[in-house]
Amino acid sequence: MIEDFYSKAGVSSEEEENALGSLIKWVNATFSFRDKIGKALLPIGFFANVIDTSLGIGIAISTDGVGTKTLIAELLNKYDTIGIDCIAMNVNDILCVGAEPVSFVDYIAVNKVENAKIEEISKGLYEGAKLANINIPGGEIAQVKEILHDGENSFDIIGTAIGFVKPDKIITGDNIENGDIIIGLKSSGIHSNGFTLARKVLLSEKNYDYNMLLELLTPTKIYVKEVLALINSISVKGLANITGEGFLNILRLTKNAKYVIDELPEPMPVFKKIQEKGNIPTREMYKDFNMGLGFCVVVGENNYPKAERILKDIGADFLKIGYVEEAEEKSIEIKPLKLKSTGKEFIEI
Repeated sequence: MIEDFYSKAGVSSEEEENALGSLIKWVNATFSFRDKIGKALLPIGFFANVIDTSLGIGIAISTDGVGTKTLIAELLNKYDTIGIDCIAMNVNDILCVGAEPVSFVDYIAVNKVENAKIEEISKGLYEGAKLANINIPGGEIAQVKEILHDGENSFDIIGTAIGFVKPDKIITGDNIENGDIIIGLKSSGIHSNGFTLARKVLLSEKNYDYNMLLELLTPTKIYVKEVLALINSISVKGLANITGEGFLNILRLTKNAKYVIDELPEPMPVFKKIQEKGNIPTREMYKDFNMGLGFCVVVGENNYPKAERILKDIGADFLKIGYVEEAEEKSIEIKPLKLKSTGKEFIEI
């Protein structure tokens, strides 16, 4: 069980699930507070939700942070890319409901305000906004040294993004059907998930590999260009951001179907090193890391040739990774690795 790996790294997955259940209970109870204008159009569980404006347009909204990747930035005293990560984690989720991201606000918590550090973080935010074609109309810097106890370099960064989508154009995966094609958009590396486990493994020795840590800071890829090019040209049926639950994120799509993955890219060296040094089973790696594929798109079989042309024309790095089979329950099968999903895990077939 991955709980064994994460508990050793100081994270309780079971306790997190229990806490999430309590939070969702109370959050769901707020849905009744708004009807018509401000009504939530989706249940909890999607990558983002959409708020009705009653004006024929919905506001997609999502919030996320960078997590313990910030500790790598602190260790290397390198802060110029972490802002890209924060924007990526938010806009990629906004894309998953078929919305175009348009704006973002940030919250930066610091132990001590240092202009040079804020300048570097801000450069990353600018670059991320440029890549996502969004603006940053506001934000917050908070000095909270009583909360951040780990030295003057300690900081945290989170953000909230919004986007626009017509309510009748929201993509949830509900019209996915037998024979549909799954496209994988390649990642830039580990992105911003699984860092507690990755740090536990890669920093277990004092003489850690500086270049490997630098590779860990490679910013999360922003998929706005690729996804918007597709949804503005063809019918896209499903979108999944491959983040903290790895390939299991595909199961957030609403359609009960079997998602068959029959081709995978070669995992990058960073993933191989984490697996080898941590002695982590392959089934756990594909549950908690993107393993080289950061985003998945489901299209109809008849639309795949056009999707392929569109992605090639814009220079996207992608792979036709699988297809959909009709089924009564949602599941994933990764054929090359002989893995299938069961609940929130992968097991060997």
